[in-house]
Amino acid sequence: MATELFSEIEYLKGVGKVRGENYRRLGICTPYDLIYHIPRSYLDFRTHIPISQAENDKPCVLKLTIIKKIPPSRIRNKLVICKASATDGIDNITIVIYNNVYSFNALIENETYYMYGKVTGGFIQREIQSPVYVKADSPAMIQPLYRLTQGLAVNSVRANIRQALDIMNKSSFETLPQDIMERYGLSPLMWSLENIHFPESSSASESARRRIAFEELLKLQLGMLMLKIRRKDLTSAVMKKDISMADFYKTLPFELTQGQSDAVNEIIADMCSGTSMNRLLQGDVGSGKTAVAAAACYFSAKNGFQSAVMAPTGILAIQHYHTFSLFLEPLGIKTALLTGATSAKQKSEIREKLLNGEIQVITGTHAIIQKDVEYKSLGLVITDEQHRFGVAQRAALAQKGDSPHRLIMSATPIPRTLALNMFGDLDVTSIHQLPKGRSPVKTYAVTGRKREGAFGFVRARLDEGRQAYIVCPMIEESESELFAVKTYAENASRTTLKGYTTALLHGKMKQSEKEDVMKRFSDGKIQALICTTVVEVGVDVPNAAVMVIENAERFGLSQLHQLRGRVGRGKFESTCILITDNKNEDCIRRMKIISSTADGFRIAQADLDMRGPGDFFGNAQHGLPPLKVADASDIAELSEDVRKCAEELLHNDPNLDNPEHRAIKADMLRLFSKNICS
Repeated sequence: MATELFSEIEYLKGVGKVRGENYRRLGICTPYDLIYHIPRSYLDFRTHIPISQAENDKPCVLKLTIIKKIPPSRIRNKLVICKASATDGIDNITIVIYNNVYSFNALIENETYYMYGKVTGGFIQREIQSPVYVKADSPAMIQPLYRLTQGLAVNSVRANIRQALDIMNKSSFETLPQDIMERYGLSPLMWSLENIHFPESSSASESARRRIAFEELLKLQLGMLMLKIRRKDLTSAVMKKDISMADFYKTLPFELTQGQSDAVNEIIADMCSGTSMNRLLQGDVGSGKTAVAAAACYFSAKNGFQSAVMAPTGILAIQHYHTFSLFLEPLGIKTALLTGATSAKQKSEIREKLLNGEIQVITGTHAIIQKDVEYKSLGLVITDEQHRFGVAQRAALAQKGDSPHRLIMSATPIPRTLALNMFGDLDVTSIHQLPKGRSPVKTYAVTGRKREGAFGFVRARLDEGRQAYIVCPMIEESESELFAVKTYAENASRTTLKGYTTALLHGKMKQSEKEDVMKRFSDGKIQALICTTVVEVGVDVPNAAVMVIENAERFGLSQLHQLRGRVGRGKFESTCILITDNKNEDCIRRMKIISSTADGFRIAQADLDMRGPGDFFGNAQHGLPPLKVADASDIAELSEDVRKCAEELLHNDPNLDNPEHRAIKADMLRLFSKNICS
């Protein structure tokens, strides 16, 4: 492939230093990166309407001939306004372009263009604002639209991509062997790249998109499977199968479900295999993953190895510590908690006991991976809500031992198709059952008009001795109509919750303050906890029976399900009330879904379908290359073929060293080694 494609983006003709820096903000460092900056949508100029039929403030396509261009004028704040008069042959209209002299200068008087934009104005004078346009005689009537940043205009991006494609076209470049393309019905790469940027037709863009999505998923899957093979390292933490779990099961205050028992057996088999375990344990809210993890720690301790459990927040770390202590301390297994809030004296004692092996199970936040924390015989590493940790943090914990076993827990159920792609390097165990006695949380979505009635219900539950969470989406007061949790808490204590014991909890509080509030809430000294999503994961207060979520439209389905999971953890009937005045169709659909089912896997699939894989984890740092092309429908349609193709490739050529596989290997390595510009 032409070396120019991998030179700095600034050296591509027509880019330069300033635009190059703008491209870097989008993660585009080379012309090759630019080629894979796939359009987010397209403008179809093939259908246009007369000016008289254009509705105000609605995008449309007009066919206009430029009558006269007016010299640009500069006004306040360096704003440049460019105007031109134009006609469709019957009516006249003014073209207005802001701060883009380049686009304005490209217009030629007496030339005819198709223009896409919003029309404003009245009967006397109408305007089309900052239109996207093509010449009327252009062969490319379907035009791409791209994700942009300040300083980048769509026309200049198109021109730069055209230049990069021309360079690529100089060499006959193909990443997939011919037999794979034929077997899976895939278009050639160069044709696909041309037609995803500048499609000949709608069907051509779809065919191109399918090819590129397939290859993107294939590279991800190949990388995951190769990681999985490499991570099957011999481990020094080889455990014995003949360790009895009977004492552990006897001390539990409940009986494990079949799903929990199966999960424990799979984990034990992994830890006795002679190679390091890499397993994802996922389950619905309240499915009992912590008990399974505690069983793994017990088995590890009985084999003479230490276990480390890392949680993303201090609150969750404390919660885990209490649970692990309850299950393991009566069996003579020493546990400890280490967080940023642990005193210097306690930290020193804990470090010493970890080093001499006196502490067998350590629970904590990222504090347990600090350089001065050393272990005598670390055999099992457990990370909870792994996607909330950076890659380096997860690796640092695993490096504390000699290829220790790794168990990753997730309370965000992941649809199978997404799990195969996002966690293809792991074995996956899913717990679908809930423990006996757990009844679904009744969920209702209401408008703000019914807020007083909702809080009447809350007060009635508090009077019965129960407790409640009230979740708000923001911390500070702002111009937004969203409830700021600080102001909300002050108002609630004077109005809707007057006479009840309330407290405030949010992520910006000091760790010691958060721990104190949660302890008082757990002890029943606080009746209503007004909080942000800091309680989303792991908080377990069995007496809490009501959850109110303000501005529910601000949360994804999976997040709403996680928040709802904070109630219904005891013997009391529990209720979740979602308050929103948003009448958006998407919001209404989400409220109906969350109100109609308690199945986290169904909710996760619906969330994936609605938001796509790129947003499924929110801003979470799951550490994998981002999907630029493939969406939820591609994953559903292509995943089985992609996985089959990847397994066949690696079966026949484990290191992808054959000449016909080198291109896909190079792309795969490039994808995994550097996802953003350094």
